[in-house]
Amino acid sequence: MSLSPIPVTVLSGFLGAGKTTLLKYLLHAEHGLKLAVIENEYSAAPIDGQLLGSQPVEVLTLANGCVCCSIHVELEKALYLLLDKLDSGELQFDRLVIECTGLADPLPVAQTFFAGDELCERYVLDGIVTLVDAQNAERHLREPVAQTQIGFADCLLLSKTDLVEPSLLAALTERLQRINARAPIHPVRHGAIDLAQVLDLRGFTLDARLNPAPRLLLRPSAHGDRIASLVLRSDTPLELERIGAFMDALRAQYGEALLRYKGVLQIAGDPRRLVFQGVLKVFGFDWGEPWAADEPRESVLVLIGEGLADASIRADFAAVEAAGRPACTDR
Repeated sequence: MSLSPIPVTVLSGFLGAGKTTLLKYLLHAEHGLKLAVIENEYSAAPIDGQLLGSQPVEVLTLANGCVCCSIHVELEKALYLLLDKLDSGELQFDRLVIECTGLADPLPVAQTFFAGDELCERYVLDGIVTLVDAQNAERHLREPVAQTQIGFADCLLLSKTDLVEPSLLAALTERLQRINARAPIHPVRHGAIDLAQVLDLRGFTLDARLNPAPRLLLRPSAHGDRIASLVLRSDTPLELERIGAFMDALRAQYGEALLRYKGVLQIAGDPRRLVFQGVLKVFGFDWGEPWAADEPRESVLVLIGEGLADASIRADFAAVEAAGRPACTDR
């Protein structure tokens, strides 16, 4: 029997950003979904007040059909336990949310879903959602892990926005866009959120949806953030071999410092758009839909990483772009 993979949302964010409040909303809202939540906070006051017990893995079914699974052991054990209970009919759920600890790098959680064949077949990573405490963001962003959480995100949720002056909130939004140009930014108040903003993000699916932040990213940042975005654009058809060599060189040079990257490209001699994306050194690409006849054709690449050499990367990309331009002849 073929089973549709279960979409997984990883919930990240620094301490006090509001992850637990959001989880409470997700678990108790009248949304008609059967959510499973793996809570990995190791706290004395878990989301439902009575989930953590003496067992390594404890599962509690709520009244609305949602499932909480609190763990004291590795994530994989909880994932397989939920599958066993789902397959046996003991539990029913159609989506999974994983809450990371406030000090956790979300990458190891995300990598779990690319590691084993069974997990890859039964779960699909839909996206990483990171909450940002607007009131304390300036302090939190001094911590490397907080910037990493933002850099990996497919969606950013700003909490406590009502406690921040509009000018400071605008500056924070611009700073977050500089760190992560891929992720849309939405306010969240007391955990309430439109589920369409955090579910079905398809952040790890190859498709042509790419909406990088505006060109303000081309201006240098005054904060000297460790993680930053670089957006490359071209309206010149690119040579497939040259853009492939360009990306291979980037991955070889930066390795795991290149956190997330995605591109939608116009390739010379082909009517289809080429879509690619990667996480660290894990990389995939595919041909997408053909460009429409009246559609502007622009290649856009978004790179998010640590210590990206802006001028050098732009120069290398300009060389790729120049190779795709028709040669000029003197008459």
